Amino acid sequence: MSELTPETHVIDFRAAETLLAARDPRGAIALLDSVITAHPENTAARLLRARAFFAAALLRPAELEFQLVLEREPDNAFAHFALARTLERGSRDAEALRHFRLAAALDPRPDFVAAARFGERS
Repeated sequence: MSELTPETHVIDFRAAETLLAARDPRGAIALLDSVITAHPENTAARLLRARAFFAAALLRPAELEFQLVLEREPDNAFAHFALARTLERGSRDAEALRHFRLAAALDPRPDFVAAARFGERS
């Protein structure tokens, strides 16, 4: 087996992005596991792996990964939005709404604001 280098991890990260875009989330996860093992502090890799878990319908791992990203970057609007989608998919609507609202407050993109349902009671 060849030695893993920082360059290898960058290549694996970029390949994982491509696999996720091509709707192969499990392939992306496989590549990202070694990247994250070598660089556990890499929030971008963790966010990409969380997205891949979500796309593969692995909701609990996706939730845990999004939460880890938010521990490191509590102002990451996309991570709040994606965590909310994950919770919503798991029928945890009240928890999801909180994160939808945080996402919209941090970044008032139209899709974040619409999901936040500010006109409704929580």
